[in-house]
Amino acid sequence: MRIFIFILAGLLVYFQYNFWFGKNGYSTYRNIGEEIAIQKAENEKLSQRNQLVAAEIKDLKEGIDAVEERARLTYEMVKPDETFYRVVKENK
Repeated sequence: MRIFIFILAGLLVYFQYNFWFGKNGYSTYRNIGEEIAIQKAENEKLSQRNQLVAAEIKDLKEGIDAVEERARLTYEMVKPDETFYRVVKENK
């Protein structure tokens, strides 16, 4: 009967060791959980950026005002009979 108890205790220790430290054990589970949380945060940031880009594309396709604003900001274009003033900060 003692041998049977020692065998069961040995199996219990073996399974506990595999659960905590073995391949696909608890430590691996926690590491993967942390990686998933990091990836979800990264995906959320990228999703927000994609929404901004999609909104900008929609504006550029549908509205001429958005195209005009983009040309003014990017290429500093000025309409005829319009005066353009640039304010430059003085370096101290």
